[in-house]
Amino acid sequence: INAEYMGGRVGNTCSCVDKSEMVHSFGYRARTRGLFKRDFRRHGRAPLSTYLAVYKKGDYVDVKVDSSTHRGMPHKYYHGRTGIVWNVTQRAIGVEIAKRVRTRVIRKRISVRIEHVRKSQCQAEFKARVAHNEKVKKTGVGRRIKRLPTQPLKAGTCKANATTIGPKKFIFSEVYDY
Repeated sequence: INAEYMGGRVGNTCSCVDKSEMVHSFGYRARTRGLFKRDFRRHGRAPLSTYLAVYKKGDYVDVKVDSSTHRGMPHKYYHGRTGIVWNVTQRAIGVEIAKRVRTRVIRKRISVRIEHVRKSQCQAEFKARVAHNEKVKKTGVGRRIKRLPTQPLKAGTCKANATTIGPKKFIFSEVYDY
């Protein structure tokens, strides 16, 4: 084959790409080797409790990708994010997650299989505080828990010595030691 006929190149070699300059892939699961890794001795299928969990609209859930199940897997961006359930189907749930795009926050609605979702503990402290306050309200025993910002320090008085207070004469030798 004539080299001029192939545009000056012979075979499949390309003068612009060298093996050391190959670009990385930009696939759907690119750079997720550590991100989707399963814990030590936690490989294999998801436990049965994953499938028996009950989700309702308005529940807070954490998206945590289970790499053993490929179906219904969300994009790597949503891994570790917390969202609110907006739709429940037979095998999957719809989760609404806030995504920051440049200067604005967009509410993204994604459909994820239940293997990749777990109930969030983000409101556990809040619900415990509300339950405690309701119990105190009914029984009258205990203190109500209210989160407060750090308060200013208590006021106090500053006592001066009997010596006179006023401008002090500047003495060069006391300040500079030559």
